[in-house]
Amino acid sequence: MALIHIEPLPRRTSPGVVLAFVCNGAKLDRKHIGKIAFVGRGATVEVADAKAAAAVAALDGSQVAERPVRVRFAGKADFTDADHFAHLSKLLDLEAKAEQEEARRRAQAQEGSPIGDGTTLTALTLRDAEFGLGGRLLLTFTRKTRTDPLPPTRLQPGSPVVLSQTNVNRRVPSFRGVVYDRDASSIGIAIDPPDDEMPDDAVWRLDLSPDEVSRLRQQDALQRAAAATGDRLADLRAVLLGEKQPESRSQESGVRNHEPGSSFDSSPTPDSRLPSPALNAPQLAAIECALSAEDVAIIHGPPGTGKTTTLVELIRQMVARGESVLACAPSNHAVDNLLDKLLAAGELPVRLGHPARVAPELRSRAIDILAEKHPDARQARKVAKEAFSLFREADKWSRDRPQPGEKAAMRREARSLLAESRRLEALAIERVLDEARIVCATLTGLDSQLLGKRRFNVVVIDEACQSTEPANWLPLLRVDRLVLAGDHCQLPPTVLSPEAAEDGLAISLMERLVGQLGPDVARLLTVQHRMHAAIMGFSNAEFYDNELIAHPSVAEHRLCDLPGVRTEPLTETPVQFIDTAGASYDEELEEDTGSRRNVQEAGLAARQVRKLLDAGLLPAQIGLITPYRAQVRQLRELLADVPGLEIDSVDGFQGREKESIVLSMVRSNSEGEIGFLSDVRRTNVAMTRARRKLIVIGDSATLANHAFYQRMLAYFESIGAYSSVWEITDE
Repeated sequence: MALIHIEPLPRRTSPGVVLAFVCNGAKLDRKHIGKIAFVGRGATVEVADAKAAAAVAALDGSQVAERPVRVRFAGKADFTDADHFAHLSKLLDLEAKAEQEEARRRAQAQEGSPIGDGTTLTALTLRDAEFGLGGRLLLTFTRKTRTDPLPPTRLQPGSPVVLSQTNVNRRVPSFRGVVYDRDASSIGIAIDPPDDEMPDDAVWRLDLSPDEVSRLRQQDALQRAAAATGDRLADLRAVLLGEKQPESRSQESGVRNHEPGSSFDSSPTPDSRLPSPALNAPQLAAIECALSAEDVAIIHGPPGTGKTTTLVELIRQMVARGESVLACAPSNHAVDNLLDKLLAAGELPVRLGHPARVAPELRSRAIDILAEKHPDARQARKVAKEAFSLFREADKWSRDRPQPGEKAAMRREARSLLAESRRLEALAIERVLDEARIVCATLTGLDSQLLGKRRFNVVVIDEACQSTEPANWLPLLRVDRLVLAGDHCQLPPTVLSPEAAEDGLAISLMERLVGQLGPDVARLLTVQHRMHAAIMGFSNAEFYDNELIAHPSVAEHRLCDLPGVRTEPLTETPVQFIDTAGASYDEELEEDTGSRRNVQEAGLAARQVRKLLDAGLLPAQIGLITPYRAQVRQLRELLADVPGLEIDSVDGFQGREKESIVLSMVRSNSEGEIGFLSDVRRTNVAMTRARRKLIVIGDSATLANHAFYQRMLAYFESIGAYSSVWEITDE
């Protein structure tokens, strides 16, 4: 029999309640159900193999005691006749193993260090507890002496953690939470209100929590997609696996009828919102393609072409014609970027996710904060405070011994009040979601306990090429159509396992579909509004078949056109390559990390930054990029006296831009090895961050061992951008 897991369940839920929930909700006979075992706050149930997939689909998001629960597969999947999903599941397991090995490596590297690997804080004392951040309990921890500083740590706002007691011999519950605040001597943790009191005299420990929940959700999505039969998920699977051709429809044909659980009435409405006049023809064509797609559409947005602007207008048009939209991205930063632009366009999306992981200026749109304003939520906080007051009262001993059973009765009443508080809070959240037309979330942050059985007309996934394919199947469980937006010629998903990457985990769903479905569903945005034409030229030829056009407003703009910037050769020319060949600027390994740096090249890059500053640029107008973290550290040390100057890795600058970019390539060795610079998409990202001036520093003798860099060097020479380090030194 297959195993399914149900969580969270109310305290002391009986096997009979679980049995009734499964049988009634999934319309199963008792004979199809096997053993029921309780694990923590959940239950694992045996279900007949042939019934398990339908049971999970029917039960996930359904309610037990008036609160939605998560239901997922708990056992290892049987992917018979579903090789694609079996392969993805195996790659996820390889990646999980690589993540565990990386965590062990970090711990061993820090063995003997007084702070370990920075993922644990011990000997903490609970100093304060209050309600906030959407009804969560906010806990503040310090050392025993409040003013003692905490050791250096990797635990920062947004980090998932596990909180546990260390001064007790008996088994006590641990609590999962998120860091919401951090300073030199204290750290704040937000948790869901527990069923019991938090003892004031406990000694606490905090551990960084691995993101096991995300992996389990992805594995479950793969199993459900593989097993889907006769529903919309099965139709989408056939299209996305190439078994069926995608279809388009007329925009006047109306909106597909929702299944029960839709977040709002999806009947068609007149399109009262005309497209923004600021949009160009390729952007309008991409929007039209996505609006008419019956199954899937792809918006390919190279650097500077207004991909997110196009998505925002697309979402506005979808909402105007009566559709509900799930707007997703792989990271919290990317979701916040989309949310910010939707707000600027006059929309009012609801942001899922822990408030601590949402940018502070956008936190007012977080589901918990919005729900807090509802009368049900205010009543929930009042009831919760009453519950914790009872817990504290039950723990107090006075001169008069309490009556037998009095203390236990107070605890029972407190737990009952907490259950009522959670029910009221769930009602408040449901009210907010009922009114939402746009819901924003990370791909792995879609939670059935929050969303219940809600479905959406369409999911729009921004930065889709930075996500592995399994994560993309999570929103597909609850939508009718799919729009992917990104650029597969920029950075791929981050994958730790070399084996998983080589076997396909580093290939995003969008990249696979562009190759599989091609121009039938994909539209390329071709007008870029960021770069001088000379900065764009090489990437345009290498990655975009010379289809990109620099808009007249940027095609010839230069640094010397900026107010306060002097006119001189440095600011008049858009591109410069400084060749360090023959100068003995040799790379070296950073001992502690194995990352690479080039001390002499870092010094040259720092001098170029100072020349730009001397010419009148502001620090905030300059970006200093390098592919290696060790070189980032070296450069930050050299330029520590320049506040406002951003120095980061290529990955850190994805989606960003600066008036001037200085790029330090680092690699310089007699063997001609370029390491992961061979992933030329990384170089594409780095070079296309610059608006008016790009300075590339590298060793041509090393770089030219790769055909891509041979062509890059030839391009620089063809536009008169090549110079030798000897010329720079002699200036």
